[in-house]
Amino acid sequence: MTDLDIGVMLPASPTPGEAPGKLVAAARRAEELGFESVWMGDQLIVGTGLPLLDSLTSLAAAAAVTERVKLGVGVLILPLRQVVWVAKQVASLQHLSGDRMLLGVGAGNHRHHQSWAAAGVSQRDRGRLTDEALRLLPDLIAGKPVRLGPEATPIQLSPPATVPPVIVGGMSDAALRRAASVGDGWYTLDPPDRLPGARARLEQLSAVNGRPVPAITTMARMVTGNPVLIAEHLADLAARGAQRVVVMFTAGDWFRQAELLAEACRLL
Repeated sequence: MTDLDIGVMLPASPTPGEAPGKLVAAARRAEELGFESVWMGDQLIVGTGLPLLDSLTSLAAAAAVTERVKLGVGVLILPLRQVVWVAKQVASLQHLSGDRMLLGVGAGNHRHHQSWAAAGVSQRDRGRLTDEALRLLPDLIAGKPVRLGPEATPIQLSPPATVPPVIVGGMSDAALRRAASVGDGWYTLDPPDRLPGARARLEQLSAVNGRPVPAITTMARMVTGNPVLIAEHLADLAARGAQRVVVMFTAGDWFRQAELLAEACRLL
């Protein structure tokens, strides 16, 4: 079980009257507790009205107060952004953090319809835009000359940066195909009982593409403070094929829950 990486979602939804800096303090504490990674979700306007801090800005703040912990976005909604700006921000974060980023990416879904309207992007185009962004991103981040269109003059971003691991998110077959064809990993919110079947599908698709099977990152919601039960759940996810589990705390004090999770990890 020592090969199961554990990450935690940072507290990214400030409440009225809350003192600033909780996210930064949480990132520092997550590193002290020995977690492999800290994570941010991503959305422009959450459909439920929940306030949500910007993912990449928040990870830059976390990078400034940590030295070792990896910085993951789970997952960046690529079609809502111009690909050149995504590449510039990712390259900058790689420089600021010392190459600690885990770049989760996805096409988004229908739940947060205001985001698409605000960004002026049709939801019907999200698959095509995601595929195009994934094609261009590695070379843009690496500072190589890139044509953004058939007739366009090549552009080259600077400074170049190390391309981070690309973790493709989503539960659809299209997301699995993307993960198998261009991804280093797959990020899923699927329930545990679907993980073995999804892994088999990834293995099949990866063989067709002649690529290694992407590592599976899954999310778990921590609703209990019992370290033994938490450890059992993490062990079950690993047995079903997960190589990384990102834990979201859904109740209680974030810092206390993080300590209980760290205790559970020691029981694995």
